[in-house]
Amino acid sequence: MHDNPQIATRQRWMGVLARAGAELARYESALKETDYQLIRAPEVGMSLVRGRMGGSGAAFNLGEMTVTRCVVRLVDGRTGYSYVAGRDKRHAELAALADAHLQGRQQRDWLERLIEPLAAAQRARRAAKAAETATTQVEFFTLVRGED
Repeated sequence: MHDNPQIATRQRWMGVLARAGAELARYESALKETDYQLIRAPEVGMSLVRGRMGGSGAAFNLGEMTVTRCVVRLVDGRTGYSYVAGRDKRHAELAALADAHLQGRQQRDWLERLIEPLAAAQRARRAAKAAETATTQVEFFTLVRGED
């Protein structure tokens, strides 16, 4: 995360919106209450994914993944951006709208009624997946033979 708290906050909500998927559709009517224009209509493309051996080693090209991006501008001039994994154009448009709304004076309201519920649902899914995976975890140990 970034040292600047405003940038770190935006990084957080952009991540939550990118992972929201179909859950974001529940907020569609609220997000579309304000008039907006598509600066860059949702479009599907590819992005190079890079990895690191062991998480900290030398970077290497892992492969490509499909990404959908969108840019919108609200009537008051706020511009929202989104990049989401996959080919869901509706998700990309709604995420860009949410980003634009979150940059305004009602940011706290949008954080409380949109981002926090989505983030809580994502945390719950991760915890459930971790609990499910933990039941299959195998712990290895080594027996030392008493040879001298």
